[in-house]
Amino acid sequence: MMSLVLPTEDLRRRLEPRLDNTRIQVWRPGAPRPPADPVDLLVLPYMIPAAELRALAELRVSVVQSQTLGYDHVAEHLPAGIAYCNAVGVHEGSTAELAVALVLAAQRGIPEAVRDADRGRWHHRRRPGLAGKRVLVVGAGGVGSELARRLAPFDAHVDLVARTPRAGVHGPADLPGLLAGADVVVIAVPLRAETRGLVDAGFLARMRDGALLVNVARGEVVDTGALVAELRRGRLRAALDVTDPEPLPPGHPLWDLPGVLITPHAGGDADAMDERIDRVVVEQVRRLRAGEPPRNVVAGSRPGRVSAGGGGGRR
Repeated sequence: MMSLVLPTEDLRRRLEPRLDNTRIQVWRPGAPRPPADPVDLLVLPYMIPAAELRALAELRVSVVQSQTLGYDHVAEHLPAGIAYCNAVGVHEGSTAELAVALVLAAQRGIPEAVRDADRGRWHHRRRPGLAGKRVLVVGAGGVGSELARRLAPFDAHVDLVARTPRAGVHGPADLPGLLAGADVVVIAVPLRAETRGLVDAGFLARMRDGALLVNVARGEVVDTGALVAELRRGRLRAALDVTDPEPLPPGHPLWDLPGVLITPHAGGDADAMDERIDRVVVEQVRRLRAGEPPRNVVAGSRPGRVSAGGGGGRR
């Protein structure tokens, strides 16, 4: 019988009717009474800090399924012998949806209009909009591709940049020239060694005056100090779903600088997530039961065939 550990009772209620011949327990890293028996698949809580993966060291678990797309810092904390899978197909569309909302809100002055409304103030101003603008999306993976598709009806010209150039996608060598001509720059890259601090003072200096920087990737991709310096000058604007540090503490300069819109890392957390993560878990159970490798292993070791008694991986 398959052994499955889920982080919440709600997830168990949703999945139990869809999983026959599966022993399901509810537990999350750091909670008391960890599973004593071997575990085939353990689903992590949503947005769990990577450091909490250390709590898995004493468990006999084969595969860990994350509920997030990003997996930064996981390799530093994941105990040996466990395969770690990220949540491909769960958050890309919702994150792209928020990116569009951030672009539109910043371009059309929605934050300022809301503040005016709170004061009972009617202040009509012309705003730039999206029609006819050049939008540069840095990162052509799931989020970047979904974003480009959603931007198509807005009559904007969209350029995609990725580390590997291909048809319809520019390579890194084209980035400086594209930055100079972009009205909006959206960051949608995973956090890796080569992308940490990618948006530094030089990157920002290449952006045109008045351009909008949108970050739906990870806060550490942007040099916060360099961004604050540009925002203080009033040369650039920013719409940020992620920040460094995160959560952004009270009193941080980003809260009070003009031309800044901040959302609390909400990109992937829409109600569509539930059904999407359910499908991921059901498919992983099917694959492990059939002796197939799990999907989207991004860290750790790949497990062998799961035994009938469960726990075919780490001991």
